[in-house]
Amino acid sequence: MVTESQMKAAMQQYIDGFNQKDANMLISLFADHARIEDPVGGGKIVEGKAAITSFYELAVTLVDNLELSAPIRGSHSHYAAMAFRIFMKNDGKPIQIDTIDVMTFDDDGRIIDMKAYHGPGDVTEQ
Repeated sequence: MVTESQMKAAMQQYIDGFNQKDANMLISLFADHARIEDPVGGGKIVEGKAAITSFYELAVTLVDNLELSAPIRGSHSHYAAMAFRIFMKNDGKPIQIDTIDVMTFDDDGRIIDMKAYHGPGDVTEQ
C-alpha cells in the first residue's frame, strides 16, 4: 500500500519536474493506464501513457515554473492534494493560475488519476 510520504514525495517530484523542464520525470510518476482531467469540467481528459507523454512534453515548454502555495497534503488512503501557482504566458502575456491538484495513487505509488481544479477566476495577468 502506498504511504503518505510516498504520495507527498511524488507530488514534490511533480513540481520539480516542471521546474526542471523534465517531461520524463513527470511521465514516470504516472501508471500506464492513468487519467488526467485538467481542468476539471474543462472538457480535456488525457488517458493512457502515450497521451500523458504528449501532454507533458508540450506542458513543460509552456509553463515557466510552479510554486507551492501551501504544504502538500496527504490522506489516510490513496489520495493527496496540493495547492500551487502556475506561471506561464498566454498570448505573450505573463499569467498566474492558482490551482489545486488532487491525485489518486495505486499501491505502487504511481498516479492513476489527477484532477486539476481551477477556473477562469483563478487566472490573473501579471
